[in-house]
Amino acid sequence: MEKGKRAELVSFLKSVPFVEFCCVYGSTLHPNNKDKSAMVDYILGVSDPLQWHSQNLKMNADHYASWLRLLGGARLITQVADDIGVRVHFNPFVTWNDKVHILVDNLDIANTNSVNLRAALSAALLLLPSKFTQEDLFAKICSLSYMGDLRMLFAEDKNKVKKIVQGQFDLFHSMYKPFLQEYEAKDFLRVSLSGTDQANISQDCGLPVTCSLVSSLPPSIRSHMGKKLGQKKIINEYGQAINEVIIGSREEASKCMQGVLRRIVMISSARQAVSGLLAVGGINATRYLANKMQKAWKSWT
Repeated sequence: MEKGKRAELVSFLKSVPFVEFCCVYGSTLHPNNKDKSAMVDYILGVSDPLQWHSQNLKMNADHYASWLRLLGGARLITQVADDIGVRVHFNPFVTWNDKVHILVDNLDIANTNSVNLRAALSAALLLLPSKFTQEDLFAKICSLSYMGDLRMLFAEDKNKVKKIVQGQFDLFHSMYKPFLQEYEAKDFLRVSLSGTDQANISQDCGLPVTCSLVSSLPPSIRSHMGKKLGQKKIINEYGQAINEVIIGSREEASKCMQGVLRRIVMISSARQAVSGLLAVGGINATRYLANKMQKAWKSWT
């Protein structure tokens, strides 16, 4: 990201209380984006949401729906996010005139993110055939976030994943290159360059590799898969007793994981939709949904 653009984005943080983590994303940051009026999406991370919302209510009361401010203040705002949503307070229309880029990280999110990147690569490989292109891989990784998302049925651009990948292909490549090299060194896959810049990938779809890929998935997903496929206790390399999913075939593992992911994303998106509706109020929620549906409609016509 250019220094000038980064400084512009960071300057927003002067208008809100201190945060331990901040990243930005959205179509307006894509190099090939033509809609310069589109909003920048910020994710702010704080260690004490109640205290942060208390301070932000004093600084930016208009960030919250009036009923939240009047009936419960910071405590109710936090409860709506925690008990109804997925511990995220959502506001699509914070005034700001002026791939994910991390601007502030005092929580070591970058280190945690490397675990997530490996898990995302593993999940995508389980869903792909034995041969595919690098763009196919990145598209599959990107689609994991929308698998089961209710908004994709009526309020999202049907070409969203394709646009994200094509707009930030180089970023995807730089993010996942170390993990592709790691898996290539383990003989999980083989990357070969074609006549163009596009790389072709072939992967080992055997059961041992499948088991290794499943072991790299997040614990919550493995737990759900274990309940469906069965699990057994094993001792890992650190001498710890852990549950290992019993896998009969790659197809079985892929189908099970896909079902688990769909359910997790569906429930999370539904809860966050309700939480978002309560957080921003009926008028702003209607405005936000109308904008989303308009973009979705254009993608289908």
